[in-house]
Amino acid sequence: MVSVPKPDGSGGAGSSPSPGSVQATFVATLVDEWVRAGLTEAVVCPGSRSTPLALALAARPELELHVRLDERGAGFFAVGLGLATGRPAVVCVTSGTAAAELHASVLEADASRVPMLVCTADRPPELHDVGAAQTIDQHRLFGAATRFFAEPGVPDGTTRATWRSLGARLIAETTEGPLGPGPVHVNLAFREPLLGEVEQLPPGRPGGLPWHRVARPATMSLQLGVEVDLAGRRGILVVGAGGGPPERVLALAERLGWPVLADPRSGCRLPHPNVVAAADAILRSETAATALSPEVVVLLGERWASKVLAGFLSSASRGGAEVLVVDPWWRWSDPDRQADSLIVASAEAWLDTVLEAPATGGADPSWLERWQRCERAAQAAIGAELVEEAGPEEGLSEPAISRALLGALPPTATVLVASSMPVRDIEWFTPALAASPRVLSNRGVNGIDGVSSTAQGVAAANPGPVVGLLGDLAFLHDASSLVQGATSEQAGSCTLVVVDNGGGAIFEFLPQAAALPESTFERLFGTPQRTDVAAVARGFGLVVREAHNAEELLAGLHELVGSKGLSVLRVVARPRPSNVATHDRIHARVAERVGALFGHPDPESN
Repeated sequence: MVSVPKPDGSGGAGSSPSPGSVQATFVATLVDEWVRAGLTEAVVCPGSRSTPLALALAARPELELHVRLDERGAGFFAVGLGLATGRPAVVCVTSGTAAAELHASVLEADASRVPMLVCTADRPPELHDVGAAQTIDQHRLFGAATRFFAEPGVPDGTTRATWRSLGARLIAETTEGPLGPGPVHVNLAFREPLLGEVEQLPPGRPGGLPWHRVARPATMSLQLGVEVDLAGRRGILVVGAGGGPPERVLALAERLGWPVLADPRSGCRLPHPNVVAAADAILRSETAATALSPEVVVLLGERWASKVLAGFLSSASRGGAEVLVVDPWWRWSDPDRQADSLIVASAEAWLDTVLEAPATGGADPSWLERWQRCERAAQAAIGAELVEEAGPEEGLSEPAISRALLGALPPTATVLVASSMPVRDIEWFTPALAASPRVLSNRGVNGIDGVSSTAQGVAAANPGPVVGLLGDLAFLHDASSLVQGATSEQAGSCTLVVVDNGGGAIFEFLPQAAALPESTFERLFGTPQRTDVAAVARGFGLVVREAHNAEELLAGLHELVGSKGLSVLRVVARPRPSNVATHDRIHARVAERVGALFGHPDPESN
């Protein structure tokens, strides 16, 4: 018999609990602490050894339970939940390869600073190293990718006094550790019988509080942030995801007279006089890059994907520019080794400190005006090129798809953008928008794994519609995520916009495309697939629409975005070589326009 634990500590009684009951009570206590700490989402994969924890999670009505068939996809689903809410989701899997399947999502959660509680079931010690089925070494399975690892062993009544402490610490470590939010792994060994009656839980803190709470000082010293003289100097704010509240970023930019180079994920790509959206295209012009070289660079939040911008910042540093990296988690986020100062503080705290300092004079107005003229010229050039390319040819260019997509979505929407080309096209070619949707991406380790799963995880925790923008290979890579349980409903609204260009578009931009024979390049890098994207989606019972031009793209978005459940919009893109040519034409046109502003057009820039 299995009984449901009660949060007040009552349950089945018994003077000598069975091993199954001890295990059931142990995991019920952990789950009770997780609920007390604010956990609201749990992702469970079917399996036998994980039965005690799966039942404990299912028993709590406070938890939204998401049952996923594939462990790899379940991990990325949990990443999506964490991206959307900033809170950890628990993911529960059985032992063996099921646990190993989570590794990719754990790596992404680590690099992206996404909180996640990974619970792997395990065989007891006596079943290890004797050929027992579904048994692997799960001790520190994910290596250095986790913030904290715990292996409490097979539950034993003698450790009862430690159960609540462990449960509370597991949640605290996902969000409050010194390295910032990230994944935590607890490896839970269970013996048979795996079913048992839940006995009385150890008493918890009064008032439903968690056993441990982490306190941080309300204020911190940011002396370095105010000692650096920013006023009166030509500077730029380079802002990515997590770069601080947009209103504070823009307030500082106004005070200093600096441009804000705003990644779409930053929330700062707004129609504001200081915002520059086309930095990648502008800085491909050597003339413009020289004229726009700053004296100070402040990096807030995650880095752009653009290598052009990274190269510009490195060049500025070599030329004597002072570079400040604001990073609360001591990640040493400086791959080009250009930082003069590493400020260990959140972007918000640093912005508040600098803004609270006495106001002094800003930069020469001509500094911001240069950037503003370049931004206007670049956006006009991008728009003109994409209008001119529209014609009878079937398919859309990928810059046109990204630009149209973001402009067509309501501000209540969230876009989960895949790595490789989609995130670059969104970053390089979308303008500032007054009502822009929220933009998220798995940019921690930049893989195309689990994009569909992550988008569905975001949708499960998001009140507004969610759109996943991904290529055909990323879609096929995560096809198992399209499986929908017969006894569960797809949470939220999630539309996967699949840009079908017949392979890996990003490889067309690499030297391999020109250096190798076409057959070799296609086999090893382009990797076109015989599988029909729309047929795959229909095979899983999903609503599918297809778009071959801009009108059909907008019509498909209008029909599907906001509809309940999971749907797919396949967008036919122009051939991959044509996509490269479109990028080249846009960059050349922008370089010519912005170069002309300084009297030296350079149409050959790339």
